[in-house]
Amino acid sequence: MALDNKNINNRKDIELLVNSFYDKVRKDELIGFIFNDIIGDDWSKHLPIMYSFWETVLFAKAGYQGNPVKKHVEIDKKIKLQKPHYDKWLQLWTETIDSLFTGEVADRAKEKATTMMQLIDFKVTASRSGKSIL
Repeated sequence: MALDNKNINNRKDIELLVNSFYDKVRKDELIGFIFNDIIGDDWSKHLPIMYSFWETVLFAKAGYQGNPVKKHVEIDKKIKLQKPHYDKWLQLWTETIDSLFTGEVADRAKEKATTMMQLIDFKVTASRSGKSIL
């Protein structure tokens, strides 16, 4: 059950969500190694990028500059991403949201994550066969 039955309202809420989520991810047996190998011990660059990303996705606030599909294609060349990895990521994302928030924006965060995971999985798989997808 969400703390205080609260929706995601601002960047502070996004920071709480992202930090809580990645605390779980880093410890996870199935996907933790991917993040720990790629990012290492210094998350000071990655986390603010994720705050901006989710602020753009959820509140249409300008600030995120990046290409998540391209980033995942690059990661896949180092560590082959599989459906169980995406499923676990989405499970942890959903569990984290549900433990902290409720409401329209929280629901949208889960829906957007599902859509993005499907798109990234599709494009990463396509890139393995040499198809231009970026």
